[in-house]
Amino acid sequence: MKRRDFIGTIAALPLAGFALTSEASAQAAPLNPPVTLTVGYQKVGHLAPMILIADTLKAQGVEIKLVEFARYADARTALLAGSLDVASVGPADLAISLANGSTSMVGIMGVGSSPKYVIAGKDKKFDSWDDIKGKKIAIAPGSAVWFQFAATLVEKGIPYSSFNAVNIQGGGANFNTALEKGEVDAIVTWEPFESIPVMKGYGKFAKNLDYSVSKSVGAELGMLAANKAAATAKRPAVERFVSAYVAKMKELEGSREAFGKAIATLTGLDAEVSMKIAEVIQLGPVITPDQIKRQAKAFAELNVIPKDVSGEIETYWDGSYLAAAMKK
Repeated sequence: MKRRDFIGTIAALPLAGFALTSEASAQAAPLNPPVTLTVGYQKVGHLAPMILIADTLKAQGVEIKLVEFARYADARTALLAGSLDVASVGPADLAISLANGSTSMVGIMGVGSSPKYVIAGKDKKFDSWDDIKGKKIAIAPGSAVWFQFAATLVEKGIPYSSFNAVNIQGGGANFNTALEKGEVDAIVTWEPFESIPVMKGYGKFAKNLDYSVSKSVGAELGMLAANKAAATAKRPAVERFVSAYVAKMKELEGSREAFGKAIATLTGLDAEVSMKIAEVIQLGPVITPDQIKRQAKAFAELNVIPKDVSGEIETYWDGSYLAAAMKK
């Protein structure tokens, strides 16, 4: 999805057709007494709007308490436990939760998309999918990007056993270290850890190995979800949060320079890397319940999750928050 297509995508939604501005989101009546929302997030470029909405929300009677997590999976666990009211999680996390019997999560909206290229060592040959055979490729098992990568391999008929999977735990910096030291031939990771090796010269985008194109997962980078109890008890606050987030998302998508600066503020990366990331990521609520249903079905068939919960997704997806944001 190109940057200029963001507004067009919004307008194409059944809920859309309304102007969406930061000024409009600020017109919501302030809550009295104020309500605190505890929100989990990660320091990744597509969540740059998250750190720019506190003042807007405060004027609306919502105090936002941000809690940083290194991984989507950790934020998912905290959200299901009720430690968080809202969190940014992976596109597959709703299906994962339901398949394991947890019904405390409600999906709200997607946050962005991007092409997803295998990041190869600078001297490694990765011109086609055949080139992964026998190579050492670092992955984060169970992560959102791993789901994308695995689904693409399945749809292309490429055995997962054709390469040597090197499981790496922890943050994306560990992947970059392994690639820079030559411990692996390539990495499957996320921004900003995709662009850093390219910018620093020890990695390259293997652009013929785009794993964002699978029918069952797609190019989604993540989504916002709410704890089910919080979605009920704090609904007015969650509505204001989503409206402020979407308004800021649109603002950043309209200016690559502003987006790059926001990424730098969020991640602490230098301006050059941040601007590069801003060129790659497309902000927007691109994920849909149908996409998540396809994920749920595909991963049940792959035995990644214990059962097919595609029929339950609609019950645990609440598009009304995005609808309210569209009306502002």
